Amino acid sequence: MHGQNIGQLIDLFARLPGLGPRSARRLVLHLIKKRESHLVPLAKTLQKAIESIKHCNICGNLDGCDPCQICVNPNRDRHVLCVVEDVTDLWAIERSGAYLGLYHVLGGALSALDGIGPNDLSIPALLKRVQGIEIQEILLATNATMEGQTTSHYITECLKESKPISRLAFGIPMGSELDYLDEGTLAAAIRTRQKAA
Repeated sequence: MHGQNIGQLIDLFARLPGLGPRSARRLVLHLIKKRESHLVPLAKTLQKAIESIKHCNICGNLDGCDPCQICVNPNRDRHVLCVVEDVTDLWAIERSGAYLGLYHVLGGALSALDGIGPNDLSIPALLKRVQGIEIQEILLATNATMEGQTTSHYITECLKESKPISRLAFGIPMGSELDYLDEGTLAAAIRTRQKAA
């Protein structure tokens, strides 16, 4: 059907999230057909990424420099620290443009089922990091899953005596209709309701 090299490419792409074998085959075929304009630049960019992208030793973000551009940016609010589970969550918050403070990436969430405890995440580094006087508020932005809620509760218990802690509000997405919302989202929106202006 196809050569070993093509088969290896398909297998590698099929391992990526959101891609199955069929999508991987189409993607590989497209890259091969557009070798000069797509495959060669992709290969060069991947090699550069291997050589240059690293974890920030302060917050855990991924960047081409360490510390990352967010941590060294003098225009960021150094008094607020947003705690997220993963780099993808950091990127999502950055895309919103609504937050201009610093971050701390946990590297996952607590999960007894998966054997993930506080020391498997960067929670000890977080506890050490917030001891300084510069951080005045901790914004917990863990996911609205059982593991995210457990992680948020654990961090709150560890830090409740030292720093003010806030949490992302739970709400209804803009443009959505109540009839289409799941019960958990609707219940959280009711519990975190605010006084009308």
